[in-house]
Amino acid sequence: MKTFCGRANPTTGAMDWVEEDESYDYHQEIARSSYADMLHDKDRNEKYYCGICAAVRRVKERGQKAVVLDIGTGTGLLSMMAVKAGADFCYAVEELQRPQSTASFQALLLPGFSYNLKSINKTVCGIFISEGDMECRANILVTELFDTELIGEGALPSYEHAHKHLVQEGCEAIPHRATMYAQLVESSRMWSWNKLLPVHIQSDTGSRETVIVPPPDIETCAGAPSVYDIQLNQVPQNDFKCLSNILTLFSMDFSRPVSSAPVSHVVRFPALSSGTAQVVLSWWDIDMDPQGNIKCTMAPYWARPTPKNIPWRDHWMQCVYFLPKAVPLTEGESVRLTAHHDDYCMWFSLQANRGVQCEGDASVERPLCTCQAHLLWNRPRFGELNDGHRTNNYVQALREVLKPDSVCLSVSDGSLLPLLAHHLGAQQVFTLEISGMSKRLMEGILVANQLFEKVKVLERRPEQLMSEDLENRQVSVLIGEPFFTTSLLPWHNLYFWYARTMLAQHLQPDVTILPHSASLYLMAVEFKDLWRIRAPCGNCEGFDVSIMDEMIQGSLEFRESREAEPHPLWEYPCKSLSNPCKVMTFDFRLPVVEEPLSSEGSVKVLRVGSLHGVVLWMDYHLTDQISVSTGLSQAPTETGECKWSPHCKQAVYFFSSPSDLNSASSLSSALTYAIHFNPRTGNLTLQFEPGIHAS
Repeated sequence: MKTFCGRANPTTGAMDWVEEDESYDYHQEIARSSYADMLHDKDRNEKYYCGICAAVRRVKERGQKAVVLDIGTGTGLLSMMAVKAGADFCYAVEELQRPQSTASFQALLLPGFSYNLKSINKTVCGIFISEGDMECRANILVTELFDTELIGEGALPSYEHAHKHLVQEGCEAIPHRATMYAQLVESSRMWSWNKLLPVHIQSDTGSRETVIVPPPDIETCAGAPSVYDIQLNQVPQNDFKCLSNILTLFSMDFSRPVSSAPVSHVVRFPALSSGTAQVVLSWWDIDMDPQGNIKCTMAPYWARPTPKNIPWRDHWMQCVYFLPKAVPLTEGESVRLTAHHDDYCMWFSLQANRGVQCEGDASVERPLCTCQAHLLWNRPRFGELNDGHRTNNYVQALREVLKPDSVCLSVSDGSLLPLLAHHLGAQQVFTLEISGMSKRLMEGILVANQLFEKVKVLERRPEQLMSEDLENRQVSVLIGEPFFTTSLLPWHNLYFWYARTMLAQHLQPDVTILPHSASLYLMAVEFKDLWRIRAPCGNCEGFDVSIMDEMIQGSLEFRESREAEPHPLWEYPCKSLSNPCKVMTFDFRLPVVEEPLSSEGSVKVLRVGSLHGVVLWMDYHLTDQISVSTGLSQAPTETGECKWSPHCKQAVYFFSSPSDLNSASSLSSALTYAIHFNPRTGNLTLQFEPGIHAS
């Protein structure tokens, strides 16, 4: 069996689909998925197990055989819980065909389960008793079909089909019910993830201000229809203002027939305080039993009676929804919040008593992006474009390099740099956009700022550019953030270097490049929680293997690879165990090198802790004095506390087993590294010694 996997190509700025054959390590891919996180979620697993045991007991007390249907079984863990709890038989349904993730694979590993468990590799909506998939209807329904949004993985159609065709009326369901909650807030930080805000440019003397305004269609656009799921526990309360108490939106009883038809739920309440309603924060909890004694909740810290010792999980987080339009509210004012959902998605609309309402309030139809910006830019990109401090760095750097006769070419996706360059005095500005949609978006921004005739947008890839496109002029200043939508890891934006090389014939001999270079940094870290997603199953701190010891043994194991993976570390607290170390520099003033670049050395351990991995990021040097970082937003504190850029994902290299550096002797140790850059592929090879060696 062959499959195709997406791989970012830094040399072309595109996403390549690479064909993998039978030797491809699916085991590693599954271990890198959220399965590992779920297997280490002690709170989730214990409560599922307690709920399953109670349901099996209730069925047997009625004198019936316990027949379980487990939908979305994944690794088969919940099915094996059911067998361990005394179920007479279990049907484990999993659509994914890869053998490492199916219940049948797990059952073969674990003697004693295979006789009580049948794996069905189909989508649940394709299963019918009449076709021989099941011998009878089940009387216990076990599911884990939930994502952060609750219904985003197709839970409702699956439940609907199961109740119609696969389970008995009045069956036991684990979980028994789910309840959705919301809170209306004002938050300039979160709103900056959804709208392009005006950009203010001060003159050299500060006496005059230029403002870059967003186009009207971006301001009135309802935005992206998808939820933004984040770790709300990492958002401080002073980042938002509550305009409502915590609201109960609706509940779903999974032991009864469930409909996937679109529906709306209205909640009326008085505004808690005056402010501008912009964002709805949402989360859910599930009751594993009818009485609600076994509860698993996603509530953030401020919504809990005891905010300490909150179970950490990454497969379920909290939801951020953006209203189609910001609505001003007055304290005590009557407000109507409507939660709409279809079979897969949720969205919200708001109406205040005075009749001011958001677009979409009168209809249950899902809002769609009409401005194209939300189709091209993700939420972190909006935040990045709205970051005033970051923009000011580019303004100061452009002031240093631009001259009245500068011919400026910008190479970045959907960047505001061309507008900055014009306002800061460049004679002529061109910008490359590789898609028609991006070109139209940038032209709309130029029209809104009356710059359509002054900044020329070229729908060209660098290798396609011709002298006629530049009006037969040579570029004196080449600029980039750099930012490209296909980039996944920090060094993928090195595509700017490749673009600069392809554009060489259009550049003046003394061309100025901004940024003129980039540096790769690394730092050894201890994660507070993120390490759990890559820790070997059955060997995780705090995981009670006594409940399901034989189930977890032989489950997915994380095999250390030489690949890093992207994570937004502002959501995942960590402690630096070393200083940041610059390990490689790329000089954009010269074409891409032909020979590989290598860097070998070591970083000294400065603090005690558990070495979980290494974080890598890029700093872009706009000028000799001004740099923009995709990693640390400030130096680590004396205790090692880190603050990361909130708009970028950093690269994380996890070790298969953490190294214990909690003794005083650890402070005389060093972590060795070897990093190689292949200019033909644009990829980095990372090698770290598995242990810590004396420096």
